[in-house]
Amino acid sequence: MKQKIVIRVQIKCDKCRSKAMQLVAEADGVDSVAIEGENKDQLVIVGDGVDPANVTLVLRKKVGRATIVKVEEVKKDAEKKSETTVQWYPNYPPCPQTVWYDCESSSSNPNACSIM
Repeated sequence: MKQKIVIRVQIKCDKCRSKAMQLVAEADGVDSVAIEGENKDQLVIVGDGVDPANVTLVLRKKVGRATIVKVEEVKKDAEKKSETTVQWYPNYPPCPQTVWYDCESSSSNPNACSIM
């Protein structure tokens, strides 16, 4: 079961941030590690079979305060949908500055598209 874990870590400097990321990346089952949050104090861990309590314990010993914020299951369908999601606004008026060209093969139209 793939899961997403968010852990808030007390990070004092860039060296501590890279140390925390390295410690988490070495844990079993971790696929990716990212930093998020307003203060860049949240580690987002995605992996399969990762023990959040163990990762938090290691961070507390080596870096400082660490608390689990959220643990949730990542669904494969949700990942695919988020990558291919296209927003369509059918009733949205077009921009008045947009110029639309009619692509025709005849050369009588000066605005026609031509491919050579």
